[in-house]
Amino acid sequence: MLNTRSIVASMVLLVAISLTALAQGTTTTTAPDPFDYGKMWTFEHAPLDYFEKTYGFRPGEEWLDDTRMSAIRFATYCSGSFISPDGLILTNHHCSREEVLKVMQEGEDFDANGFYAPERGKERRVPGLFIKQLVQLVDVTKEVKKFTAKATSDEQFNLFQDSILTTLVKEYEGKKDWAGLEVEPVVYYSGGQYSLYGYKRYDDIRLVLIPEEIIGFFGGDPDNFTYPRYNLDFTIWRAYEDGEPVNTADHYFKVNPAGPKLDRPIFAVSNPASTERYRTYAQLEFDRDARYNVLLDWLSNRVEILEGQQAENYSPQVQEQIFNLSNGIKAYEGILKGLDDQHLMGRKKAIEDYVRQQSGALKNGNDYWKQLEEAYAPLEDWGPELTILSGSGYNGKAMQTAHYLARYMEMLDSEASEEDLAAIKGQITSIAAGIKKPVQVAYLTKVLEEAVKHADEKDTYIKELLGMRSPAVAAKAMITTTAFSSDDGMASFFALSAEEMKSSDEPMVKLVETLVKAYQEGSQKFRASTATRTALEEKISNEVFKVYGLSIPPDATFTLRLADGMVKQYPYNGTIAPYKTTFYGLYDRYFSNDGNYPWSLPERWLNPVQELLRSPLNFIATTDSIGGSSGSPMVNENGELVGLLFDGNIESLPGNFIYDTALNRSVAVHAGGIVAALKYVYQADSILKEIGVE
Repeated sequence: MLNTRSIVASMVLLVAISLTALAQGTTTTTAPDPFDYGKMWTFEHAPLDYFEKTYGFRPGEEWLDDTRMSAIRFATYCSGSFISPDGLILTNHHCSREEVLKVMQEGEDFDANGFYAPERGKERRVPGLFIKQLVQLVDVTKEVKKFTAKATSDEQFNLFQDSILTTLVKEYEGKKDWAGLEVEPVVYYSGGQYSLYGYKRYDDIRLVLIPEEIIGFFGGDPDNFTYPRYNLDFTIWRAYEDGEPVNTADHYFKVNPAGPKLDRPIFAVSNPASTERYRTYAQLEFDRDARYNVLLDWLSNRVEILEGQQAENYSPQVQEQIFNLSNGIKAYEGILKGLDDQHLMGRKKAIEDYVRQQSGALKNGNDYWKQLEEAYAPLEDWGPELTILSGSGYNGKAMQTAHYLARYMEMLDSEASEEDLAAIKGQITSIAAGIKKPVQVAYLTKVLEEAVKHADEKDTYIKELLGMRSPAVAAKAMITTTAFSSDDGMASFFALSAEEMKSSDEPMVKLVETLVKAYQEGSQKFRASTATRTALEEKISNEVFKVYGLSIPPDATFTLRLADGMVKQYPYNGTIAPYKTTFYGLYDRYFSNDGNYPWSLPERWLNPVQELLRSPLNFIATTDSIGGSSGSPMVNENGELVGLLFDGNIESLPGNFIYDTALNRSVAVHAGGIVAALKYVYQADSILKEIGVE
């Protein structure tokens, strides 16, 4: 903190902050900025006046409807869009990577060679994969609030809200224009606004083309969340219905290979998963000190274990786990950097103070912000337990076994049925298989080391478990001597009475009595105040809504949004980031790294033609994005697809809690790059013809 530094160090820091702000084209002022809450607009309340004032462009109803209907929700985790009259779908490679493995046949390797179906009869259906298209939407705020206004308590309000939304869903399901749609209620601004969304679901989704993994994730984890970037992160699918390609002639994005223009507006049509921009300053301090620091430490340790496994015996599944966890590490590092940024946190404080000043609740003596801060205070010491001591598979088989054993012993005390006891014994037997492997010792060692590192005065359980032993010695001893390493040992243990189990020297019982008990106590602390904290969060969100109304967007909820921005450069590394990159840059990365992984290239990419080299590959824009936005179509004012969003830069990661355009950029695949790859590398003539860019 600043007040722990010397006066000289403080002055140096302030100068550095000022210089950084000047370089970013900003100042250190902390005046309230409503756009700190972002620019992920709902379609039913698109800010047309703001668009017109900012960009000189006012989307009409036809533009909005066509844009909404051309976009899709891809499964339960990504976005995408229709790009042809016959149901062709564009989304990211990283959204498709695990799905395509389900249709890979014997002798094939999509990771190494990719896949392309030149004829529709060769397209492959992925079982269980689906998309959703938002066909209808309606604001039902008046109907809901008319009903909930009768509530006399928070509990009654929630009951009334759920009741009227259920009634409205059934009502709209019966309307002619909504027939056959999946109707979902959506609550925005913690009850400030309500909508119903009607989705058309397609369950027959077939793979058309996917690039090789090394080109779809070029640069791997080192280049992840960076820019300039050289990544061909795309996949093409097709939607079918009743065995025929879906007719999307009325609503699809025409692909424009010319791509976006510098300093011109651009829109991302996406389904952002979640943001936390309505969290209070006190909550963000909790996140920084008791949540993300611990989680970052935990993730780093798990990657270390997995990389050790890979060094001994390479596995594609383990590599995928490493990718996912490493992605989380970078994400949380970026969020933490933002939470430590005095300028960003100052902005959060400024807008919170402004809302509090305007709040009628505060004037009436209801300081919801202070009450929420007080509710979090007793939880600070329990944050680490929920991550470190959980029954996650990444905490190893010993911790998983201990968590299930705790449940089994509770069931014995409650005189559960033999059938229920047999079921959980079967689960324990399955989990404990392989518990003596060296990697399991490594997992338990990390758990114990983390418990020691993050322990405080209340955490006597770790001293009780370790005694005078180091975590490594204790972990090895427990794994070596546990009865759960063999069927005979488990049979003998389960033959004991409940009291005999509790008084035994079984290491898994010791874990139950110490680590699992601490986890349960921490969980109980959080559960005890959940209702109070949730109610206060909703009240605060409502106060923000009362001040700003629809002039700011709600937090992300994996519902379709329209995010505006500009194709804009930014200062980085002492220079200026170009707004676009080319395939020349990809090959420079390849040769500069001597073709070593993760900058290697497939064989067919090694002799590029000049036309490919000159083609644009990636670009940046200030459009607001977060997880779930992956696969979003990037469209221009003409409603043409000019890019495919796949990532953000490092500076975008604080976007979880604040939106800032100084350095924050979304990173997208340029439409011209996709077309160039289809033309010069994959010879995908059928696709080029279908999207009209032969």
